[in-house]
Amino acid sequence: MKLGVLFSGGKDSCLALFLAEKRNNEISCLISIESENQDSYMFHTPSIKQVKKQAEALNIPLVFRKTKGEKETELRDLEKAIKEAKIMYKIEGIVTGAVASSYQKSRIKKICDNLNLKCINPLWNRNPEDYWNVLLKNKFKIIIVGVAADGLGKEWLGREIDQKNFEELKRLSQKFNFHLGFEGGEAETFVLYCPLFKRELKIVSKKISGENNSWRAEIKLK
Repeated sequence: MKLGVLFSGGKDSCLALFLAEKRNNEISCLISIESENQDSYMFHTPSIKQVKKQAEALNIPLVFRKTKGEKETELRDLEKAIKEAKIMYKIEGIVTGAVASSYQKSRIKKICDNLNLKCINPLWNRNPEDYWNVLLKNKFKIIIVGVAADGLGKEWLGREIDQKNFEELKRLSQKFNFHLGFEGGEAETFVLYCPLFKRELKIVSKKISGENNSWRAEIKLK
């Protein structure tokens, strides 16, 4: 099946892409939305422009569009981008990285129904420890680019989640009661390498901003 992937550059969308490709689908394009609203219900925002480098590393065309991030308007902007991808790349379905957000899953499903596309959610209801183990086993190189939870300070920004740091995340999630998969927005991630990349991406600069317990890193890559 020819598929488009809703792609934020984080661990969930990259793993969803990886699993969809392993099932012998043809990944025809990536679809990314840059939101002006850092608190968007729908879209990952830290370092979103860097998905262009990921698309190059994947050698997959990218449909990259912007939205102001207003709660319902952003859904219309997403639908326009998906419709554009359907016309340009003849896709038959959309892959999402939705894990536990019914808000996101239901709204993407409605858009797909409107456009007569299948909605595929390979991570839905996956145990977070289980899919972290899949990521680590397959040598995904994942860094944290946003934090917004007790127990996760700005010292985590730019840190790679290897096995040692994953064990620390598990300990902190139990102590501070945050979701290990960051489904409550506790953290945002970015993937520098996965098995589908032609090369590993390298960080050339990192700008940190924020206050209190909400911090983000805007990275630039080569």
